[in-house]
Amino acid sequence: MKKITTLLMVSAILLASFTAADGYKVGDKAADFRLKNIDNKMVSLADHKDAKGIILVFTCNHCPFAKKYESRIMALDKKYKSKGFPVIAISPNDPTVVAEDSFENMQKLAAEKKYTFPYLFDETQLTAKAYGAAKTPHVFILQKVNAEYIVRYIGAIDDNSDDEVGVKEKYVESAVDNILSGKTVNPGMTKAIGCSIKWKKQ
Repeated sequence: MKKITTLLMVSAILLASFTAADGYKVGDKAADFRLKNIDNKMVSLADHKDAKGIILVFTCNHCPFAKKYESRIMALDKKYKSKGFPVIAISPNDPTVVAEDSFENMQKLAAEKKYTFPYLFDETQLTAKAYGAAKTPHVFILQKVNAEYIVRYIGAIDDNSDDEVGVKEKYVESAVDNILSGKTVNPGMTKAIGCSIKWKKQ
């Protein structure tokens, strides 16, 4: 009986750990974070006092998919920052796995591309794990409701990573437009297409 009880307890712990690792789902309240920006200043959701929401993008330097979406991420910030939905980009990759994703290289890329949004380094990878980010890029659209941020969309930027001209469904734009119009975001979730996040070796 003791063995069965112990096994059940272990199973419950493992299940709880697995559930926590799944990250946020649409409708969940997102916890704040405080991460270092490429200008060496710390940035959090709470800093964006006048924002109606945030377009949060987990991305990186090296991934071919992330590179294909660079200009589209910049265009999202240009289009929606003035409407209250700025972009915040976060690089979750371990630079000991991919050197191109080091903080110094993040600074160089942001300067070269003239990023107009924060590009934060998730050095501990705790933020990526909390959100359940798995790919680069992986988008989480957060709507500010009172003082809290609610997840309204999770997934891809659009339906065509290879050809921007061939895009038929602009998921992020549609989601933000719906939020601004007081409509329900549909779809609230799509499959993120990109490189897997490079986690720290255990």
